[in-house]
Amino acid sequence: MQLKRTLLAASIAVGLGLSPLAQAAGEIVIKFSHVVAADTPKGKAAEYFKKLAEERTKGKVKVQVYPNSQLYKDKEELEALQLGAVQMLAPSLAKFGPLGVKEFEVFDLPYIFDDYKELHKVTQGPIGQQLLGKLDSKGIKGLAFWDNGFKQFSANKPLKNPADFKGMKLRIQSSKVLEEEVRSLGAIPQVMAFSEVYQALQTGVVDGTENPVSNFYTQKMHEVQKHMSLTNHGYLGYAVIVNKKFWDGLPADVRTALDGAMKDATAYANQIAEKENNGDLEKVKASGKTTIYTPTPAEKAALKQALTPVHAKMAGRIGQDVIDAIYKETGFNQGK
Repeated sequence: MQLKRTLLAASIAVGLGLSPLAQAAGEIVIKFSHVVAADTPKGKAAEYFKKLAEERTKGKVKVQVYPNSQLYKDKEELEALQLGAVQMLAPSLAKFGPLGVKEFEVFDLPYIFDDYKELHKVTQGPIGQQLLGKLDSKGIKGLAFWDNGFKQFSANKPLKNPADFKGMKLRIQSSKVLEEEVRSLGAIPQVMAFSEVYQALQTGVVDGTENPVSNFYTQKMHEVQKHMSLTNHGYLGYAVIVNKKFWDGLPADVRTALDGAMKDATAYANQIAEKENNGDLEKVKASGKTTIYTPTPAEKAALKQALTPVHAKMAGRIGQDVIDAIYKETGFNQGK
């Protein structure tokens, strides 16, 4: 860990000189790093934010977007942000648990949201703002939540009932909630960086995984997974975050312009997320390489029955108050 910090600190000194605010001709540079492909909802939203930010600051700000883990992998990027090696990230919400803000793992709970309407009551309401505020103490300013979509299970065999998962090695993000989710199905959780998943599926290091369809398709996982079940069992979203010291040091007019650009980029991100996932599902079907299965109501009920006990098991970690607040906001009903 100390070596990694030293290397990251060295990269700041070499790559940034003094700071992004000390660039030639007064130009402010924002390095925006993320781990997914440029043609995903997050990748397109990052580019849209870049366009708006540069236009609305009349060239005072230059946003450099680095997709697909070009700069940092999952485990490195948050530390890089805290150290100032990059200024902006949009990590998945599961990343904040290991950082010590475990309340964010509420978004990993299986079947806690039935649809985008319920989800947005949380991410675009008071609960979402309270959660983003908890990042301040980590030197991070939370700006917005961006959707990716609801997750589907994939494997090289059909996944219809909880028994079908038994003994399988399933790749997950680093999240204690997701570990418990996988164990609840009798499967074996395998934490792995997103950039390594395709090869792990190809070589059989893992048997399957969970992803929104846009990630599944853009990472070409349909080439190495024969089956996908449209379970919609969990949500994958992102928090757009910046280095707090950097953000607080921006001129007020620049920060106001960037706030407006982020608000509009967020609306764009959330509009295209569902559309992109639906479009990519059609592309997966058209490829003929992955068989798509829609669970029956009885099969979905069995999965939900197997997975919703994770809520109670993880309450001590996440905070029962956070879970209850979301239940109240969305009208959660385990029997739905």
